[in-house]
Amino acid sequence: MYEEWTSPLPYVVAWRSVTPPGEHRVKRILPDGCLDLIWHDGHVFVAGPDTTAQIGRPPPGSRYAALRFGAGTGAGVLGVPASELVDRQVPLDALWPAAEVRAIAQADDPVAALTAAAGRRWQGTDPAMVALAGAVLAGVPVGAVAERCGLSPRQLQRRSNTAFGYGPKTLHRILRMQRAVTMARAGRPFAAVSADAGYADQAHLAREVRAMAGVPLSELLR
Repeated sequence: MYEEWTSPLPYVVAWRSVTPPGEHRVKRILPDGCLDLIWHDGHVFVAGPDTTAQIGRPPPGSRYAALRFGAGTGAGVLGVPASELVDRQVPLDALWPAAEVRAIAQADDPVAALTAAAGRRWQGTDPAMVALAGAVLAGVPVGAVAERCGLSPRQLQRRSNTAFGYGPKTLHRILRMQRAVTMARAGRPFAAVSADAGYADQAHLAREVRAMAGVPLSELLR
């Protein structure tokens, strides 16, 4: 069982999941340009921004509760650049005081505890990074994004590394794949998906999905 809802914090999604008894399914978590603050059966950790899919097989009955930070908002809350967390899972007590993390770990409502703790550290949003995420989703060229934000390409790259963990081009590849997978799951033919998501052709789509998801698109949909 998985559910998600909008958090009171801007550009943040709260979610929880429970692995049903008897389920042993492998879960493939695709990169999405976000980082997550996760409670898992009394342990709290940060799942940094990924560049490739993460594979997991949670044991039956395991519980998760989390916040997913979009638009580059997570780095300010955690107090470290997102680039230091790429493709990593880091115990939260390596970043925050152990007593505060212990209180979250023992909370009756982990999502509420995570939200309150994140709210106390909230740094607001960076309009340039919000614009970057929106422009990348819309397929706007990186140079045009930098110009719109009043930044040089180098400045945009540096700000993106801090907020998202990687530069605008990598962010573009990840969000384009997310858009393509959503279209494919809705039943769109792969040729139409490749054209509408902005790939050169269907072979380009196939290469990108395999590179980041680790499996062909057809297998990913199964």
